[in-house]
Amino acid sequence: MVILWVLMALALFSMVLLPVVRRRRSGIQLVTPGDPDAADPADYGFVRQEQLDVRMPGPDQDLLDVLDVVQRAQDYRAASQLLAGTETEGEARWQRVQAFAGAASLELMQRPGGVSEMPGGQWLRVWRAEAPKDPGGAAVHAEFLVQQAWRTSTPGTDEFRIIMEEARSACAEAALLAPGDPVPYIIELSVARGLAYAQPDFEQLWLKIIDRAPAHMGAHLAALHYWCEKWHGSRELAYAFAESAAARAPQGSLLAAMPLFAVFEHLPEVNLVRSFYQSEVVTKAVHGALFAVRSARPDDPMLAHVRHLLVFFLVRGERWLEAMAQLVHIDGHVGALPWTLTADPAADYAVYRALAVAGFEANGGSPATLPH
Repeated sequence: MVILWVLMALALFSMVLLPVVRRRRSGIQLVTPGDPDAADPADYGFVRQEQLDVRMPGPDQDLLDVLDVVQRAQDYRAASQLLAGTETEGEARWQRVQAFAGAASLELMQRPGGVSEMPGGQWLRVWRAEAPKDPGGAAVHAEFLVQQAWRTSTPGTDEFRIIMEEARSACAEAALLAPGDPVPYIIELSVARGLAYAQPDFEQLWLKIIDRAPAHMGAHLAALHYWCEKWHGSRELAYAFAESAAARAPQGSLLAAMPLFAVFEHLPEVNLVRSFYQSEVVTKAVHGALFAVRSARPDDPMLAHVRHLLVFFLVRGERWLEAMAQLVHIDGHVGALPWTLTADPAADYAVYRALAVAGFEANGGSPATLPH
């Protein structure tokens, strides 16, 4: 067993240090940068690793422009206007609330403040003070508290519980300010996971969400965490939740990809069997996600999330052409699962991208033959 763990550690070490691969028909091998046989993702117009955007899964130029204004001027008003003009039931509002809350949370971590320094994220405090009835500001504040709890404290501790209880109150306030908005209840899904809501209480919360936005992909992903084995459910409950969502997915909905997320949440911590990613359960989930991607609107804000996870599974399953077909749509942004679970999302994504390029070329592919 000790030898097994040593071999695994060496393999992971080499993957981090040598994210360049050689393409050979006999197999894919890691090599040093500059090797004449190394596959070069730049040949396909892919973004350099250091330029990958780790903030979002895909482009949202309006959000980026507003974030720049808010953080540069420390003025919340542009954020308030953007959220006020964003559809209540849509996926974009949820993603934008998360982005604003995350920006404030990261600012506070970087600049906690002191005697002579203004703390980071001060614009959010001003927003809540000057516009206490603004539903957008209330939702961002609730999500900010949730992110602070997970980032700065440990589940189960008094500190974590106190922040989460405050977040629960903030969710209730945000819900009162926007009765038809599912976002405050979606935020509370994370509170429910952190505070270990009893299953009947969680189901009551879930009913409030599906009454307002029954096909909301972001809400389903947030709820899936609760039902997972590592939190308050089991593998069976998580799979049943995901498969039920996929079965009732309306035409064009990305909910058909939910089983793939359930599989990802229950991947074995140690897996040295390559065929696992070509197994029936994984293959079926991948095909469901590919169907969802083909059927979805090109501007669906959740589309990039599904594509990123598909890259992970397609590369692991050595389905190089299909992996490349996803990469051409998402390259440039890496703020999504599975990359965000690692210490360096851009580096992790770059390794998978290089493997996809090498595998594609090892099987006769080239920039000229890559379909777009």
